Amino acid sequence: MASTGQQSQSLKRRDAPVTRGGDQLTLTPLGAGNEVGRSCVYMSFKGKTVLFDCGIHPAYSGMAALPYFDEIDPSTIDVLLITHFHLDHAASLPYFLEKTTFKGRVFMTHATKAIYKLLLTDYVKVSKVSVEDMLFDEKDINHSMDIIECFNLAFDIMNFALWISYLSVCLSLPLLVDSFSFEAYRSAVVCQVIDFHQTVDVNGIKFWCYTAGHVLGAAMFMVDIAGVRVLYTGDYSREEDRHLRAAEMPQFSPDICIIESTYGVQLHQPRHLREKRFTDVIHSTLSQGGRVLIPAFALGRAQELLLILDEYWSNHPELHNIPIYYASPLAKRCMTVYQTYILSMNERIRNQFANSNPFKFKHISPLNSIEDFTDVGPSVVMASPGGLQSGLSRQLFDMWCSDKKNACVLPGYVVEGTLAKTIINEPKEVQLMNGLTAPLHMQVHYISFSAHADYAQTSTFLKELMPPNIILVHGEANEMGRLKQKLITEFGDGNIKIITPKNCQSVEMYFNSEKMAKTIGKLAERTPDVGETVNGILVKKGFTYQIMAPEDLHVFSQLSTGNVTQRITIPFCGAFGVIKHRLEQIYESVESGTDEESGSPTLHVHELVTVKQESDRHISLHWSADPISDMVSDSVVALVLNISREVPKVIVEAEDLKSEEENGKKAEKVIYALLVSLFGDVKLGENGKLVISVDGNVAELDKQSGDVESENEGLKERVRTAFRRIQSAVSPIPLPAS
Repeated sequence: MASTGQQSQSLKRRDAPVTRGGDQLTLTPLGAGNEVGRSCVYMSFKGKTVLFDCGIHPAYSGMAALPYFDEIDPSTIDVLLITHFHLDHAASLPYFLEKTTFKGRVFMTHATKAIYKLLLTDYVKVSKVSVEDMLFDEKDINHSMDIIECFNLAFDIMNFALWISYLSVCLSLPLLVDSFSFEAYRSAVVCQVIDFHQTVDVNGIKFWCYTAGHVLGAAMFMVDIAGVRVLYTGDYSREEDRHLRAAEMPQFSPDICIIESTYGVQLHQPRHLREKRFTDVIHSTLSQGGRVLIPAFALGRAQELLLILDEYWSNHPELHNIPIYYASPLAKRCMTVYQTYILSMNERIRNQFANSNPFKFKHISPLNSIEDFTDVGPSVVMASPGGLQSGLSRQLFDMWCSDKKNACVLPGYVVEGTLAKTIINEPKEVQLMNGLTAPLHMQVHYISFSAHADYAQTSTFLKELMPPNIILVHGEANEMGRLKQKLITEFGDGNIKIITPKNCQSVEMYFNSEKMAKTIGKLAERTPDVGETVNGILVKKGFTYQIMAPEDLHVFSQLSTGNVTQRITIPFCGAFGVIKHRLEQIYESVESGTDEESGSPTLHVHELVTVKQESDRHISLHWSADPISDMVSDSVVALVLNISREVPKVIVEAEDLKSEEENGKKAEKVIYALLVSLFGDVKLGENGKLVISVDGNVAELDKQSGDVESENEGLKERVRTAFRRIQSAVSPIPLPAS
């Protein structure tokens, strides 16, 4: 790489860059640049464009929550890759697909697609903005489902009942009746799924994904354009939890790693200590007669915490009379999705599933709305959304925040601008949804179960990958700045560049790309000698070049060979024999023949071009297109057109031709025709000589001896010279070797 730079000029208005020793790659955060929220990163290289993620900012609403889409031309984007279903990574997708000029392809994992629809449908229902300010509606969400293409996250059919659930709940299809065809569904759905590590090629953009941990279905994407590899981690975790695998380590080191920096230089407390703090706070609060509110997103960390709570309740009989509620309109459907994707989870869950479904909780009940809740005595309620902006979690917070016996446990990362972020600092008062203020007496505990990488995971991950360029995104400015400085200390050799671009601030890098063509098939069976020329067909696919023999074309590519037969018709009123004579003067092989269908005379020039007499006024040329045949056909066309100019009209009397044929003199017809073209009035005299008349002067030509008799010395010399030249032009010119 030659150099790195930054600029903030609008991408859709930027002039063509001046290349400095290589091809320019541009990376621009349209969201998540020095912030957490509305993740969206634009990348352009060698005329190909990729968009990573398409989220909203949870602290804003309406258009203010969107990434800075006005900085780009959506119609130029080839591929959009969604890492996981969280709103800050996927919630502006329906808007982008339906309300912009985007015409590219969209990819995410199969599990992400199923949960994406559930979350966004719920987001539309609970949003407090007016209908006019809504970014999209359920119709837009449903239409986006038809566009999204899926990777498969170790997705296997577990049992017939779960597939029925998947159809009815995840895809919003009606419950199927007895006529359900298992194999038909399998072929209709599974055949459309791309294997998780399979390389997909879209117009020269190659990409594949790795398990990212974090939440069910989360993926990291590796993109390869012309040999330059870019890894986009999205949100990831290298720590295995109660139900998810840890993020995979890519087998290739990328040229650029775009990595989240959510927790900066912070270190997570060991998992067993976090779980103990979590259960101790809850047990203590309930023992004092209090209520516990756990704000969490409907899917993701919620399922991890429910597994912890259900196990804890099973081990503490004294708590069995205290209810745990999973308060989300999506609760039942969320559990169905998780039950469907058991085999996408870690070994612990898969082993447990052999005996019982770990997501069929014994001590947890769903709660769809506040109207269904009887608030009597101690209870634990896990409610969405996690930021306390609206919905059930906010309603319960407003009800419980003034009682010091109650507790609020914040279990994950809290975004700037949300109420959850505000109450961490324990203000004396908070504003309720009705506009009034109330004292904040409830205990607030921040116990992070967020499945984001901490500093230890991030630094270890980068040390194993060793990318020469690191782009930090998805982090508050201060945390990101501290992380950058500490990583610079870790990688003190100065060979690794670490960049922290703001939103709409472009990072420009220059890569030298070499064009190399590989020989394959028959051409690769023998190593050519030094200086030897290799002949074949050059095939370009994306940014790769291959040279192959024509007969291998259909084997190693989706191309095939064929023959193009060309035909041209030319006006010609002269004798067909004149054309043959002229051709014999130029080419060694001119064979006479007859057309099988029409019986018309034909000429075959070196078996490459066929000349056919179509009528008294037209001839036609036929040949198979190739460089040599095209050259020969061009020369024949030029010859015929030249004859047509020399001989506007040659009429040879039938009896004269018959007399010539009887004498067996093959060249006489041509001699006669050429003399006519030169002198005009040429007739056969009674003594067998040719009588040539020009402007009242007459000359007689003896065709055998070449003697000329005429009273006009000038005409006599002209006829003698012309005849001598005609006789000399009889030796055919050999065709050069091809």
